[in-house]
Amino acid sequence: MTREEKAQVIQDLTTQLAENATIYLADISGLNAQSTSDLRRAAYKADVKLNVVKNTLLAKAMEASDKDFGELSTVLKGNTSIMVAEQSNAPAKLIKNFRKKSNKPLLKGAYIEEEVYIGDEQLDALVAIKSKEELIGDVITLLQSPAKNVISGLKSSGGKLAGILKTLSEK
Repeated sequence: MTREEKAQVIQDLTTQLAENATIYLADISGLNAQSTSDLRRAAYKADVKLNVVKNTLLAKAMEASDKDFGELSTVLKGNTSIMVAEQSNAPAKLIKNFRKKSNKPLLKGAYIEEEVYIGDEQLDALVAIKSKEELIGDVITLLQSPAKNVISGLKSSGGKLAGILKTLSEK
């Protein structure tokens, strides 16, 4: 790879890091061709972009980026794949589901909305992160709950009140 090609790859990686708030680093070494193909298909279905990158080029792209990746550059050893997605928990769910068949991929680290997660033991915490749509749905449900209680209370007590008035008027 020539210097110009390396510079272009670093520029592309820097742009990719700048444009995305959810970045996962994983180790997919040891997967055979069929498993790798299955992982790429699953990533495509889950709207996760999966690329294998060179550690030195990714480290240089992280340095050139405006974001603070903290300790994330320390995990750049061995084979590294970068996973990028819109939803913050999509790559974690993909890794967890794929591990039902295999012991790979291993999570090296993740950068989500200015937070850095290091190590494979963080996978369960990352799966539990709710997406923006899920959080909005939870807030709407919470906001609707008191209004529904008031309306149902008015309907039920209104029926009782009408029954009592009807009974009194008949007497």
